[in-house]
Order: sequence, then C-alpha cells, then structure tokens
Amino acid sequence: MSVDADTVRRIAHLARIAVADGEVAHLQGELNAILAFVEHLSEVDVEGVEPMTSVTPMEMKKRSDAVTEGGIPDDIVRNAPATEDHFFVVPKVVE
Repeated sequence: MSVDADTVRRIAHLARIAVADGEVAHLQGELNAILAFVEHLSEVDVEGVEPMTSVTPMEMKKRSDAVTEGGIPDDIVRNAPATEDHFFVVPKVVE
C-alpha cells in the first residue's frame, strides 16, 4: 500500500493540518515508510503468543468486593459547609 500526494492532502485536511505544497512530498515519503513498517510487522508469526499488558509479569492487586456503608458518615460530612442527617446540603441550581 502506498500513499499518493492527493491522499496526503486529504489526510491533512481531515486532520485539520495546514500542509504547504512543498511539504507534501516529504509527508508522502514518511507515510509510506510508516505503512511499510506496519506491513513488515504483519509478517511476524505470533501464533501461540499470549497477549500481554506489561513487559514485566505481575499480578493485579485485588481487594474484596464487599458492600459496606462506610461506617464513618460523621467523618465524611465533617468538612461540608451544610449537612442534614448525614447528607450534603447544596444550593438549588435549577429553577
């Protein structure tokens, strides 16, 4: 796959990038090099290779999924400017 000058201009237009006529040839070469690299990567045999999320093996830290009421409502609402029965009181914003 290769990119021509018209495609470079179209990509620049879609990306809202101003490209002078003198830059089109340079960008065309760079885009073609990128596409050649991607085609080169597609030739790599990855059969049997497990996907990975990190280059170092690690186990995700997990916590128990338990529903609690927090147990500290007084601490939670202590810094609020106005509270009522452990709820935040906020000014009305919709008329």
